[in-house]
Amino acid sequence: MTTTQSLDMDARSQPNGAGIAYDGGLTCAIGVSSLDAAIPWYSEVLGMTLLYRRDDIAWAELTTGVDRVNVGLSQNESVGGAGGATLTFGVQDIEAAKAALDAAGVRQDGEIMEIPEMVKLLTFYDPDGNALMFYQDLSGQG
Repeated sequence: MTTTQSLDMDARSQPNGAGIAYDGGLTCAIGVSSLDAAIPWYSEVLGMTLLYRRDDIAWAELTTGVDRVNVGLSQNESVGGAGGATLTFGVQDIEAAKAALDAAGVRQDGEIMEIPEMVKLLTFYDPDGNALMFYQDLSGQG
């Protein structure tokens, strides 16, 4: 373990300025109309893996491939709409990620947008109309 990793782990276990000690895990919840439809889409199109499904509470959780970052799917009668968060996933090659979305017939909001020397962005939608994004870091720091 490097000194930087050790410092990161020490900082993660300490309370921040608001007195909250985060443990480094993150679950991002998305409202969907059907777990039966959403689980295969997130698995097949985005390559996530089902951790568990609880029909009694209409919830499923999938791993993203990013350490300790999961996506939770909550089956709701009404989904989408304004004011929701947009999950933005970092990718190594956004053109390859776009090609995978194209091959799967995933609806996208235009072409890849580039902010020179900073980032490339691509917005796309799951079957329920939830906006998701891919980003590729161009700053050399990511």
